[in-house]
Amino acid sequence: MPATAAYRPETLHETLGEPFFDRVEAATFPQTILRYRNQRWAARIGLDGLTDEEWIAHFGRFEPLPGGLPQPLALRYHGHQFRVYNAELGDGRGFLFAQLRDAADGRLLDLGTKGSGQTPWSRRGDGRLTLKGGVREILATEMLEALGVDTSKTFSLIETGEALLRGDEPSPTRSSVLVRLSHSHIRIGTFQRLAFHDDKPAIARLLHYVCSHYFPALADLPNEAKARAFLEEACARVAKLGAGYMSTGFVHGVLNSDNINVTGESFDYGPWRFAPTYDPLFTAAYFDESGLYSFARQPPALAWNLARLAECLLHLTGLEAAQKTLDAFPALIQREYRAALLRRLALAPAGEEADARLAKAFTDFLMKTRAPFEQTFFDWRGGLASDARAKASPSAPFYEREEFAPVRASFAERQATADARLDHPYFLRPTPRTMLIDEVEAIWAPIAEADDWSALREKIAQIAEMRDAYGFASAEAFSA
Repeated sequence: MPATAAYRPETLHETLGEPFFDRVEAATFPQTILRYRNQRWAARIGLDGLTDEEWIAHFGRFEPLPGGLPQPLALRYHGHQFRVYNAELGDGRGFLFAQLRDAADGRLLDLGTKGSGQTPWSRRGDGRLTLKGGVREILATEMLEALGVDTSKTFSLIETGEALLRGDEPSPTRSSVLVRLSHSHIRIGTFQRLAFHDDKPAIARLLHYVCSHYFPALADLPNEAKARAFLEEACARVAKLGAGYMSTGFVHGVLNSDNINVTGESFDYGPWRFAPTYDPLFTAAYFDESGLYSFARQPPALAWNLARLAECLLHLTGLEAAQKTLDAFPALIQREYRAALLRRLALAPAGEEADARLAKAFTDFLMKTRAPFEQTFFDWRGGLASDARAKASPSAPFYEREEFAPVRASFAERQATADARLDHPYFLRPTPRTMLIDEVEAIWAPIAEADDWSALREKIAQIAEMRDAYGFASAEAFSA
């Protein structure tokens, strides 16, 4: 493998030892056809020089990376699934394949898989991922990253040549194995498993590991103070994540406690959708019959999961400190939501009260009028600096309604930020790039019918232009 200065392998998760993982073997696939490689992020970790054959060897056959983990680790965890505790969870179709350092900021990174075969935690499943599921994950992560949400990155997708039977898409359907890049695969459910077994020494070991490698400023605190500070930090990170969802119209669909990363990074995309309008009841999963994880119920769902994390740490934090941290979460996510709106609109803060007025006016307008969600943010980037653009928008009639008057008044209180970049070609378009369900299906259809990947490649290129226009690049600024 061609080594570069950016390549810095680690094997830190191994130091946790039992009861945190099982050593496993990857499945052997009949085919390994490379469909997607994230060259941009490969460069960040020194793997951009791999040939396609080398790439397939590592991310299709899972030959260990030099100096990396010698064998994949299927991580152990529990979790609440739709509020029902499940003690039989764990990496059932994935594993931790490698750990590396981010060349840009030095943070620890994980390369984890999805669809890499059965493990001790497969629960009678086949351990596979459909090709459509892999394509959908590419689209979700690319779009969220472009919009500034702290998300895992789809690093690789390889088609594996098996025919899978599934109840939620036409079967038999094509198979794939995906590799995701993220800063951690430690979930709230990782702590829950240890609490379930009343393994307090292991909780202390995991707490020290998390703080040492993800929150180093907390690493040297005494255990009780460390647990309190960690809970506060986890709440702060998850609040940013929830605000990112609400400011982009994203519905994850399955916000179970095993899908919430303690570093606040969004990951594991199944039935996700972007809401076309601000609809509080909009759901992504057909099986979410009660709307537990509908668009507007995502913040309380995140709060509920954080309460489960707090329960695991009560013997260290004490009830009063934990409750105080949890009670602060609603106000915290509101502040983060206001900040996220300002970032998306490229508007300077104008004080807490004025920012709260803008957030309320803007949200009320979207909810009452059902104006197109992404079009509205696109039209008003820079506030009144985009007045002429907004008047030429397909959504212009919405802005003439009385519900928009408070928004316009709030825009008058502030200036566009220096990074609004309204002269970027992306903002000279009449409409924004979106990722609604019909678009996703239109991208998948030619792949399924004629193995035509051109629509996916075109969409990825379009999102790249959008990412460049917004300038978020990745979500480091929101998670560091």
